[in-house]
Amino acid sequence: MKKIMRQIEDTMAAVSFAEEGQAESAASLFKRERRVLLALKEGHTDVKTLRYALNATLRISAQLDVLFVCAPDGEGQTSPLLQAFAEELKAAGVEHRIFERSGCLKQEIIDFTNKERDVLFVVVESPGSLDADCRKKEGLLTELWKNLRCPLVVVSDAAGA
Repeated sequence: MKKIMRQIEDTMAAVSFAEEGQAESAASLFKRERRVLLALKEGHTDVKTLRYALNATLRISAQLDVLFVCAPDGEGQTSPLLQAFAEELKAAGVEHRIFERSGCLKQEIIDFTNKERDVLFVVVESPGSLDADCRKKEGLLTELWKNLRCPLVVVSDAAGA
């Protein structure tokens, strides 16, 4: 119900702007944020995954959220590769945010997408990195994983020739 009320309010505001000849302001009220989530596990960062996330974000004119998860008891450092990637995003004009967390990558993805409703899809490197440092019972976490609110894109190396 709240969502419908907000849409009605936005529509009425857009009509007011349009009547005053401010078409750009009216159109901006209907632009929904489009976000791609790039989820990375410390020690499992690959250039191919970063490149995929950048290209996908540029293709669909979205913003990029980078979720960097380190080990629960370790003092994770943002990798130099990730720092260079942030500079590349800035140079490409891609709006981005970097979130650093610790613990289970799979659980952090679930928590993030439950909180941030504008995520179109999640990009991860490999299935192996998803379960690293996960302490929950597999059944419970798998059940939560089935309820992920958006598609999951797994970028991995093809089998060697």
